[in-house]
Amino acid sequence: MKTLYLSTSEEDMKIAGEIVRNGGLVAFPTETVYGLGADAFDAEAVENIYTVKGRPADNPSIVHIWNREQLKLITPMVTPVMVKVMDAFWPGPVTMICERTDEVPYVTTGGLETVGIRMPSDPGAKSFLRAADCPIAAPSANLSGRPSPTTADHVREDFDGKIDAIIDGGPCEIGIESTVIDLTGEIPMILRPGYMTAEDFQDRLGMPVIMDPALNKKPEDPDFHPKAPGMKYKHYAPKAPMIIFEGDEVKVLEAIECEKNEHEMEGENVVVLEFGENGAIGAAHELFAKLREADREHADIILAAALPQKGVGFSVMNRMLKSAGFNIRKV
Repeated sequence: MKTLYLSTSEEDMKIAGEIVRNGGLVAFPTETVYGLGADAFDAEAVENIYTVKGRPADNPSIVHIWNREQLKLITPMVTPVMVKVMDAFWPGPVTMICERTDEVPYVTTGGLETVGIRMPSDPGAKSFLRAADCPIAAPSANLSGRPSPTTADHVREDFDGKIDAIIDGGPCEIGIESTVIDLTGEIPMILRPGYMTAEDFQDRLGMPVIMDPALNKKPEDPDFHPKAPGMKYKHYAPKAPMIIFEGDEVKVLEAIECEKNEHEMEGENVVVLEFGENGAIGAAHELFAKLREADREHADIILAAALPQKGVGFSVMNRMLKSAGFNIRKV
């Protein structure tokens, strides 16, 4: 298969829209990470996403829309809480978990009676979704388990010759996936942390918001029972082993330098991830790109400094912990 490389021009968007309406797969930019999209109602096309990615069948895809009119195709009822979330955070990096309509195939929802829906703010994403004129099911555009893609080149690394088209919309603004919030219960629950935090939701919605207790816990922990099926799988993993150093900032930097020297004396290629003054926002933007860069540089080991687990830092650490297989060294 020859993969088309498209810009975000109106002409190219027409081509991309026609591809998905005909059952093809198109990778497209969003403000979070690049998505791998197909017509959400075309079960065979969505199944092809899972095949190409090597994605487990019970890991749901998020349905992307460009206007609220499309909601009625996907969920049977728009509740007052859903309206509050949309008014506060859409378009933007927030996915709502809602009840599904019968028209949404189970392959799109991972076999669940609920569906994740979001409206991205990225101009390229909006142009593509408008041109497609159908809701688009899209997980991240990476091979399952690999670091998520934040540039079109990252998508090319994983899918050149395997999908129909890649839209190049430049680097993603945020760099980590959307916050997933479950609105089907009495109290909204965050199932996947992202750029928008529990504090953001509570401030804007004026109501309590809770976190899934399984977040940032090891899979082997007895109380690890994530509500979102996708959170139980290996994610974001670079090819090299990764160690996260946690503790006092000065001691962490000293420990990383000492570890780095030891590995370099053995002739190994060491990559250090330390976000310093850039903080959690910078880490969110850079993490996946740096993990992929480490792969390209054939790193033998990756040494990373932990972030404070609050706000966006909690969300970035969620990705770092999974990337490292929860290999944490306290100093």
